[in-house]
Amino acid sequence: MSIEKQRKPDWLRVRVPQGDDYVRLKKLIRATGLHTVCEEALCPNLGECWNAGRATVMILGDKCTRDCTFCNVGSYPTSGCDPHEPERVASALKGLHLKQIVITSVTRDDMPDHGAAIWAKTIELAQGVNPELLVEVLVPDFGGDWKCLRVVLDARPYILGHNLETVSELYPALRPSSDYQRSLELLKRAHDFGLTTKTAIMLGVGESKEQILRLMDDALAQGCSIFYIGQYLQPTREHYPVQRYVHPDEFCEYEQLALKLGFKSAVAGPLVRSSYHRS
Repeated sequence: MSIEKQRKPDWLRVRVPQGDDYVRLKKLIRATGLHTVCEEALCPNLGECWNAGRATVMILGDKCTRDCTFCNVGSYPTSGCDPHEPERVASALKGLHLKQIVITSVTRDDMPDHGAAIWAKTIELAQGVNPELLVEVLVPDFGGDWKCLRVVLDARPYILGHNLETVSELYPALRPSSDYQRSLELLKRAHDFGLTTKTAIMLGVGESKEQILRLMDDALAQGCSIFYIGQYLQPTREHYPVQRYVHPDEFCEYEQLALKLGFKSAVAGPLVRSSYHRS
């Protein structure tokens, strides 16, 4: 029997989003027509983050060209991309009054530049909205086209994130169209460019402790300084099944291990997601 059919442990219970700031932000986001990963990916921290003035905006549409078996964002068919999306995002940000914005995107392997030009312009315009607004980005791998990555790096976001998601041994099952070494190379190039880099993984998909520690070493070797770990939750019955629910104490152990190994910042917990910001 799939573990998802069993009762989830108490530590995975999430409160229904509420609060004046949450309601205000939800209405404003609806009005702007922006896509948010908070909603698309069914993030368990949606209420907490929106109430704290943080949101994750997804650009380049709401359909992805990859076929990751863990992700709730829809895949194919894709459509044309709005060339005015950067201006639309910047305009929306003026009314949202956020403290921090995380910008991410679907993967657009169907576009010649993988969406890099729109990425860069969105970052630049977002940074121009408010000098105190912290702009973090969570980028795809651009198909390993490092010229496209450089276009994004030149926009100099506050933090450049790219998720390894899982250990290399599980890529065929969870990320068949992605490449572990390519993702490591992206993190290295971003670090060498002088940016603060960040990555995140999920537990509960069949990984071992030895594999996790090896992944940490790999990320550190590329200069990655921020490391997040959370529990994988199966979005639907059609997605990759959860293999186990990791106890909060084990997450605490991994957080301490990450810091001991050399990450400048590490956050681990059952409900932690890559765009989560610990208050």
